[in-house]
Amino acid sequence: MTDTAAAALPPFLRACRGIPGGPGDRVPVWFMRQAGRSLPEYRSIRGSGSILDAIADPELSAEITMQPVRRYGVDAAILYSDIVVPVAAIGFGVDVAPGIGPVVEQPFSRAADLERLRPLDPEADTPYVLETVRILARELPVPLIGFAGAPFTVASYLIEGQPSRTYTRTKALMHGDTGLWHKLMERLADLAIVSLRSQIENGAVALQIFDSWAGALSPPDYEKFVLPHSQRVFAEVADLNVPRIHFGVGTGELLGLMASAGADVVGVDWRVPIDVARTRVPANIALQGNLDPALAFAPWDVVAEATRDVLRRNAGKPGHIFNLGHGVMPETDPTILERVVELVHNEGRCDGVVS
Repeated sequence: MTDTAAAALPPFLRACRGIPGGPGDRVPVWFMRQAGRSLPEYRSIRGSGSILDAIADPELSAEITMQPVRRYGVDAAILYSDIVVPVAAIGFGVDVAPGIGPVVEQPFSRAADLERLRPLDPEADTPYVLETVRILARELPVPLIGFAGAPFTVASYLIEGQPSRTYTRTKALMHGDTGLWHKLMERLADLAIVSLRSQIENGAVALQIFDSWAGALSPPDYEKFVLPHSQRVFAEVADLNVPRIHFGVGTGELLGLMASAGADVVGVDWRVPIDVARTRVPANIALQGNLDPALAFAPWDVVAEATRDVLRRNAGKPGHIFNLGHGVMPETDPTILERVVELVHNEGRCDGVVS
């Protein structure tokens, strides 16, 4: 990429590619779950019913995606959707229960269940997602991030039947029937690849793969049972030439392995300082994070100092996207996030200087 072309990129896309900013260039910022229950404007239009119903309405989904861009002035938008949309769309029997999360009518438990995971045809199965992406590609003033669930995290929902703290059934299948495990992961990787490609082909300009619960695994288990499938997902979208972000919670000991999956950017949760995370990934990998989302409930001076600490720890390094270490909590006061964005834009610099 020429210097002229790089300079023309939005700050978020430059940071994803690790391109140093010029004097005065700001650190880009966006928040996972920036659209949703924390915003009063979201609550006023969301209505009742499952989140899957809202996602199936392109005009509504596009509006929800744009709300935090208008309110916060963030540097990127992430598609309003859910990682279980592909498996729900092919008829696996998944819904998202309020206050619980994904719930599966008949959890995956045996080889015969593989037949329930047919290939995804985005044009036929999720046309509403594609239309939402097309609307946003026309109307958004900032880059749109498409996303998918990583095979392991989606598998954990399908096997457990709902969110879990222990992943007992998931690990039992992983170790007890390795052959079936890898077949399941292959099917889920296929779904992720097709979904991601369709989002880019319709207007998204970056991708995030959420392996939210990979932190439940030891490094050896991750490397043996998960990494090959995540690598295939990243490899199969590499030709699209868009930034690829890899994120998980509690993955401090997995950061190097997650980087080796093929991402351009690795998301870091709040448990590992950014400067420590830098030592665990190759120098060419950008980082995203990592303010503790719970700090949004602290007094502003505490939030401000924690935000500055993240910026200071990364000072001098290109390739940093400021974010939370996980999603925005529903009870978060939006004015706090407005102030965080303002602080990052005013004080965070891509040229290694913190005001």
